[in-house]
Amino acid sequence: MSYHGSTTGSGSGTARRTFEFGRTHVVRPKGRHQATIVWLHGLGDNGSSWSQLLETLPLPNIKWICPTAPTRPVTLFGGLPYTAWCDVGDISEDAPDDLEGLDASAAHVANLLSTEPPNVKLGIGGFSIGAATALHSATCHALGRYGYGNGNIYPVNLSAVVALSGWLPCLRTLKNQIQGSHEAIRRAATLPLFLCHGLVDDMVIYKHGEKSAQALSSAGFRNLIFRAYNGLGHYTIPEETEQVCSWLTVNLGLEGFRFN
Repeated sequence: MSYHGSTTGSGSGTARRTFEFGRTHVVRPKGRHQATIVWLHGLGDNGSSWSQLLETLPLPNIKWICPTAPTRPVTLFGGLPYTAWCDVGDISEDAPDDLEGLDASAAHVANLLSTEPPNVKLGIGGFSIGAATALHSATCHALGRYGYGNGNIYPVNLSAVVALSGWLPCLRTLKNQIQGSHEAIRRAATLPLFLCHGLVDDMVIYKHGEKSAQALSSAGFRNLIFRAYNGLGHYTIPEETEQVCSWLTVNLGLEGFRFN
């Protein structure tokens, strides 16, 4: 599937990029279908690897949709091609964000969720750059539109967002954007967010995850939990996935899995 994005620069022309998304892998629910979650992989990965892990989780009422990001030049790695939900030059609050790429990926995710049954709750999760894209989608949900004022209406009503080892794009401008709209404040306050980060992550360092959680909370995302894990690097562990399962079960009202 392709997505045509556009950005307008300081001149009169409009630059357009086409994003070709890769294969989407689906894990069907083993029980009654209560929720659908799109899960977004990390940089250079694909939807298949996460679908294999998600299929093993004790969450029989969730349908998992695992798309594959477009292959694009990534500035962080000298312009070499990787599967990535957006371009990344540096992971810091001062680095420029690829809003066009983020909006294209958020729109692709929303399109995948838009055909789900109306009685099914919808969510987005991700790891690393996938987590960053999931959090961008959360802000689009709160604002009701893409592109921080320059985009179309965001069409999906989210019930849960999970971000593992990630960061928040557009961190510095988020609070002003949310606080400028009463409806955005309401939507932000009611969207459950679950953020997890390893204390020894050497790819997306812990302070970026912590600052992201603080910025989201300050902007009005009140239903937010941030978990830190001793000894955890840039990967996931059973303790983390068990807590994700427990959190999803409670916040989506799922049958089945329960923490003892």
